[in-house]
Amino acid sequence: MTSHAVISPAVWLTACGLRAMLFDMRTMSGRLILLSAMLLTIPTGRFGRQTETNAVEVVVSDQSGTAIRQAQIEIVPRPENSPQKVKTNDKDHADFRPSAGEYTLSISASGFTTATQAVKVSDQNGADRIAQEVRVTLKVGASGSPPVIYPSDSLVVSDPYHEPIVFSPTDFRALLHITIKVHNGLTNAEENYSGVPLETLLAKANAPVGKEFRKEALRTRLLASGTDGYSVLLSLAEVDSIFHAGQVIVADTREGQPLGKNGPFQLIVRGDSRPARWVHNLNSIKLQQAQ
Repeated sequence: MTSHAVISPAVWLTACGLRAMLFDMRTMSGRLILLSAMLLTIPTGRFGRQTETNAVEVVVSDQSGTAIRQAQIEIVPRPENSPQKVKTNDKDHADFRPSAGEYTLSISASGFTTATQAVKVSDQNGADRIAQEVRVTLKVGASGSPPVIYPSDSLVVSDPYHEPIVFSPTDFRALLHITIKVHNGLTNAEENYSGVPLETLLAKANAPVGKEFRKEALRTRLLASGTDGYSVLLSLAEVDSIFHAGQVIVADTREGQPLGKNGPFQLIVRGDSRPARWVHNLNSIKLQQAQ
């Protein structure tokens, strides 16, 4: 006759408890493995620090090496996480940490000529975590120097960061021309003008047009003026062929003939229902940054 072992209630309960504990441990282990897998698939930016860039330290001095305090430094384009303008402190230093990219610094101080400096900011890479030092030397400005006078028949294209570009009528005729037909709402007539796209002239002045057009350029405006002082404003986006379909040219002939009393240059904005922005005797185009 087969004998059976008798298990006491206490032993039976202990065995059940062990099985439950082992099940809970296996369940917890599974959950930990699942949580670990989830953490591995979540981008590190959600829980860790964002990628940092190397700081930029600008040191400004005069030609003798003397520190220039309170020098104004304008950063173009405006960094997303930094102010557009900074000042040097009492030790001639100015520090900022913009996002990665290429920038132009315009450094100015009272009594000195303005200097520009290109800066490329990169993400921190391994041990490369030191600040990028940019040293700028400002030249003493000529006290009471007279303003530059350009020939009355020239066209000057300028911005705050580069030397102006001056086009004489002869220089201008050598540039590649296009011809457009526009409707003159004042005379209710169709007219043909030949000239150079304003975008082409701005590219020669290093304006951010075409592939260089960035969101900061949406805040850039143009002040076009004639010899009589009449001025109009356009946005840079209006003259960029990639951004805007309308054509804006600087014309030097109408119907194949010189502009006469309206020339030698005239701004033509195709698509305007009235020619209020067709500046006669155009002699100046200035790029400005809206604040």
